[in-house]
Amino acid sequence: MESGERNESGGEGAGKLRLNKALAVAGVASRRGADALIFSGRVRVNGVVVTTPGVRIDPKVDVVEVDGRRVRFSAPKVVYLLYKPKNTITTLRDPQGRRTIRDFLRGVSQRVFPVGRLDRNTTGLLLLTNDGELANRLMHPRYGVEKVYEVHLRGSLPPEARRGVEMGVTLEDGFVRPLRVEWIPGGGREETRLRLVLTEGRYRIVRRMFEALGFSVKALHRPQVAFLTLDGLRPGELRPLTPEERERLYHLVGLEPPAADFGVAGGSSASAGSRSWAREEIENPGRGKRRGREERG
Repeated sequence: MESGERNESGGEGAGKLRLNKALAVAGVASRRGADALIFSGRVRVNGVVVTTPGVRIDPKVDVVEVDGRRVRFSAPKVVYLLYKPKNTITTLRDPQGRRTIRDFLRGVSQRVFPVGRLDRNTTGLLLLTNDGELANRLMHPRYGVEKVYEVHLRGSLPPEARRGVEMGVTLEDGFVRPLRVEWIPGGGREETRLRLVLTEGRYRIVRRMFEALGFSVKALHRPQVAFLTLDGLRPGELRPLTPEERERLYHLVGLEPPAADFGVAGGSSASAGSRSWAREEIENPGRGKRRGREERG
């Protein structure tokens, strides 16, 4: 942190910003509103109250708080749920020009990536996030995150083949055994339908299981990952996880949910709830501060 009244026209260290500008960029308040927060003594930098808007900070190094809430200048952690449609590649770019999941991410300002993959013609629930640790744990069998698949097979599976599915199959990259298998009545001689639960997500694992047994998958759909379902979504639609879902998902894999963020650098907007209490205080002194305390406790 540097004195705010020097280097006003330049010469500051690389990456340094005026405190009021940094707060505005993070989406806490407008530049004028940030001035009001600073003048009122509600902003701390590295634990010290700062009342000069021109103080220069390094968002990558300095810890900035407003009313005790830390301002995050890096992208907040997000998780989205996509109903992946058929004939869609689980990638953000395809050299061959085929349809990818990027085509369904309009309105998502953060750079996210898929948690695992679904084959081009596999439909269903796909999570996307910008949190690498969360993604790794969701995919790793150690954490036991259940993935539910609905499978339609060509032909009728004899009893010995069904037992083989239930007992597990050895593939070229190791043994795989479903956590649960439910055989769905109907289908006759033309088709076999079942629902199985896996806790790992190796490449084409479901299709390869049945190929190893001499059967081909006619249709494959994933309706559920952990406690998350596709309820209310149509193919191609996505939504962010609710705060409650996000917290539960992080806890499921032994992670502490990221703290609520004010916003992100680069002018992206923060969540409405994290901005509005500060701005409300500027317009209606006293109300915003009380609301901020209520949200924290």
